[in-house]
Amino acid sequence: MKLITIYTDGSSLGNPGPGGYGTILKHNGACKELSQGFLCTTNNRMELMAAIAGLESLKEPCMVTLTSDSRYVINAMTKGWIQGWEQKGWTRGPKKPLKNADLWRRLAKSAADHDITWKWVRGHAGHPENERCDALAVAAASRDDNPPDEGHLPESIEGELF
Repeated sequence: MKLITIYTDGSSLGNPGPGGYGTILKHNGACKELSQGFLCTTNNRMELMAAIAGLESLKEPCMVTLTSDSRYVINAMTKGWIQGWEQKGWTRGPKKPLKNADLWRRLAKSAADHDITWKWVRGHAGHPENERCDALAVAAASRDDNPPDEGHLPESIEGELF
């Protein structure tokens, strides 16, 4: 199996607001950067998208170390939260919707074929790859031509639907 290191970060300029993610993949000295922005989204959605983008770009099962400054992502993947949500039909329980369920499903699917070590790093603390991912995410969020985040529902609308 290939050994891949993935660094991720998400950003939202307002929460919700324009957002983006930045992802860096490293393998045998090669480096690939990914980023995308969205018109209106949340920071947590972009943190998830950064991890998803990195994992979905892999063409075969790999041994991955995925580093993120998002405790939301890291804790869900290391403390069994995601398995519990999946067992409950991607909810937190009866009449308790799971925020970002669309992305949690996608992350679970993209992670399934890989042997992943999930690693947390403090954000904005001088970690070179985390700082670069942040710069990619902010630049992506700042673009004028970003598409909508189809899965994001503003809180005022979300409350009416559930």
